[in-house]
Amino acid sequence: MFLEAFEKKSKTTDIQKEVVEHLQTLIRFESVTPNQAGAIDWLADKLVDLGLSCEQFTINGVTNLIACIKFKDGPCVAFSGHIDVVPATSSGWLSPPFEGRVRNDAIYGRGAADMKGGVAAMLSATKKLINSESAKAGTLYWLITSDEEGEAEFGSQEIVNKLAKQGVVLDGCIVGEPSSVAQVGDTVKNGRRGALSARILVTGKAGHVAYPQNTLNAAHIAAKIVNSLSDQIWLLDVASSKTTLQVTGININNVVDNLVPSHCEITFNVRYSHGYSSAAVKTQLMNTLNKFAEHFTIEWERPCEPYYTSHNTGWSLLTHIEQAIYKNTSSYPLLSTNGGTSDGRFFASPHTQVIECGVRNNTIHQANEHVPISDLLKIEAIYTTLLEQIFIQLY
Repeated sequence: MFLEAFEKKSKTTDIQKEVVEHLQTLIRFESVTPNQAGAIDWLADKLVDLGLSCEQFTINGVTNLIACIKFKDGPCVAFSGHIDVVPATSSGWLSPPFEGRVRNDAIYGRGAADMKGGVAAMLSATKKLINSESAKAGTLYWLITSDEEGEAEFGSQEIVNKLAKQGVVLDGCIVGEPSSVAQVGDTVKNGRRGALSARILVTGKAGHVAYPQNTLNAAHIAAKIVNSLSDQIWLLDVASSKTTLQVTGININNVVDNLVPSHCEITFNVRYSHGYSSAAVKTQLMNTLNKFAEHFTIEWERPCEPYYTSHNTGWSLLTHIEQAIYKNTSSYPLLSTNGGTSDGRFFASPHTQVIECGVRNNTIHQANEHVPISDLLKIEAIYTTLLEQIFIQLY
């Protein structure tokens, strides 16, 4: 029954049908972080069938996959992604979230867009590359984890560590995160802002509200701290990557209305431009808050460093993806660093160029997450063209 409606409306090749079926199969693995639920096992089998060597390893319940095929000498480029998904209940779904049904010419299911659709398209594009009779040069890696949607402690970072021990240096890495907005290929992430959270505990002196002269109101101090945080000017920002600071919580454990609070907790998050490091962000904020130093303590949490890929004068992954998108859509993509963090940060380095390109992100993490079949085929075509440009056309 699957694909019947789709096949009636469009002429598809076997490989186009296959990419849809691959996505449906991946969705059926209930791979909620960090459980791979068989998805990586299945993917490894498919890659071995294509001639890639595969290595799986598990750390603290997280399964990672490194797969590789080497042609002649040439660029060393990787597809990177994850098969883990956020949880889903059946509430509000048009079809069960782990069945991968086709409805209205779209594939529904948790992870369809984020990012099992990207993985299915990458698999099809890899098959086309390997089956091509043209001479090929370079090395293609697959780097897949089951720990991207969680804390990302034992996933891509451990893959990077293992590659380093093996002496592998990537020239480029294509992350299949859903980057598109209105149509496939309209936006490419050529970097991500850094992220840094913090928890401030303000300490004052409690007392009766009728005698404020005997108290030190922690809430009033906290208000001044919040104002200072929100008034930051970020001089190292660049046009395509702006720093923002958002206060996410102001909490006072006070159950009565006649008591001046002695403590107030402030939480905030900074998404910062690649012009900064987490250390530089901390320094700027601490300089600003120094006048309140005797009244608070601060704990920094979950630092994620930024990365940024520009157009290189030599070999340029960004140029290749732009050309691949133009060939398949007749438009060039918008370059963006917006959004949350991604595993791209682990692979980026002064040598390794990283870009993120995938399907639309309008339904990710929602009930009825889905990918139109036409979008899936479009991103598969973009990936195919990209691989041809990297491994075939230049050599």
